[in-house]
Amino acid sequence: MSKTSKYVVLGILVVGIGGVAFAAAKKRGNKATEVRIENVEKRDLVASVTASGQVRAQTKVDVAADITGRITRLLVKEGDNVAKGQLLLQIDPQEFEAALQRSEAQLANTKASAAQAAANLQQAQSSYRRSQDIRASNPNLVSAEQLEQLKTAVDVNQAVVEASRHNVEQAEAGVKDARVRLAKTSLYAEMAGRVTRLVIEQGETAIQGTMNRDAATLLTISDMSVLETKVKVDETDVSRIKIADSAVVQLDAFPDTTFLGRVVKISNSSVRGAAATGTGDQAIDYEVTIRLINPPKDTKPDFSATAKIITDTKTSVLSIPIIALTVRENETLDAADTAQIPGRERTTKQVGKKDVEGVFVVGADNKVTFKPVKVGIAGEKYFEVLSGLAGNERIVGGTYQAIRELKDGTLVRETVVTPATGTAAANTKKAGSN
Repeated sequence: MSKTSKYVVLGILVVGIGGVAFAAAKKRGNKATEVRIENVEKRDLVASVTASGQVRAQTKVDVAADITGRITRLLVKEGDNVAKGQLLLQIDPQEFEAALQRSEAQLANTKASAAQAAANLQQAQSSYRRSQDIRASNPNLVSAEQLEQLKTAVDVNQAVVEASRHNVEQAEAGVKDARVRLAKTSLYAEMAGRVTRLVIEQGETAIQGTMNRDAATLLTISDMSVLETKVKVDETDVSRIKIADSAVVQLDAFPDTTFLGRVVKISNSSVRGAAATGTGDQAIDYEVTIRLINPPKDTKPDFSATAKIITDTKTSVLSIPIIALTVRENETLDAADTAQIPGRERTTKQVGKKDVEGVFVVGADNKVTFKPVKVGIAGEKYFEVLSGLAGNERIVGGTYQAIRELKDGTLVRETVVTPATGTAAANTKKAGSN
């Protein structure tokens, strides 16, 4: 073969290989992205906030000892129902009875001393008056010095009587204090309810709870007729909750049943949680109190509860899947687009470009176009559409990874979902095809 012929064959091979590569690249460029497609239509939406907490009685009383002593009688056990004024337990009263007897004896002694001081005062006054009368009739019988001494004796005895009166008052206060301390050896129920906590046994020593009330708590009485659950709600959600909002409460102890509740209190101060992982910031939560309506009789304090607070409901409103809403950064928008989404733009450093929320609308040619959308309340799976869509559009509803990679003009193909399993089948079809 001549050299010229070799060059001709080589050129033909190069051209053929280039054509095959071009065709393959073109084929790859026309490959459609597999997505889920949903119609924009009207639905009923329920916006809610979910939070967890524990069941507790609306009213409860912690019974603690105001004195220290050994418990000689324990008349209740955990779970008992008690009436207001019922005797709960008795602390050994012997020490306090003896203290009362000492105080009463001291009172008797001070009263006797006061009586003696009063008698001495009366005698001094009588002597002073007689000496005054004698000196008035005959100054030579009683000197002025003697009369002055008698007057001083009267003043001294008056002071003794006044001191004795205060001693009696002090002794009476001592008796009163001893009687109060003796009375504190018997602990009575301050309210009717159920003994929901008992941390003491007969024979143990009750500790005075002046400095540490928690350590001194002996038992807790709860009014189980009105139950509540306090849940912690994130700062981003608490502003949507209002007093009297209804709630659906799930108790872990009754997994197959839900109960109704109502918001009765929203705290004004935050409850700071644990520091976020990897940062110095703390989660800021607010405590929301939900009153349970007709809870089961077997409900106990500290049951774990999950509350779904209903913050808003909408009937037959245009909606889109939550997963369909995406953000496109630095997309150049015209005036008509930006006018449709007030309050949803975020200005970037580049003039004339915005970060906006929207969806990808599937056209008749199976290519997608990004459309800015303004949304309202969020249900469990769908957003309310306030503006940007008219209804009956076909939009890309998944997957999340596919939506992240979409751009205007991308060709898409609908993923076929097997009805029985809900999973994508191996074969797909183009959007809009039968």
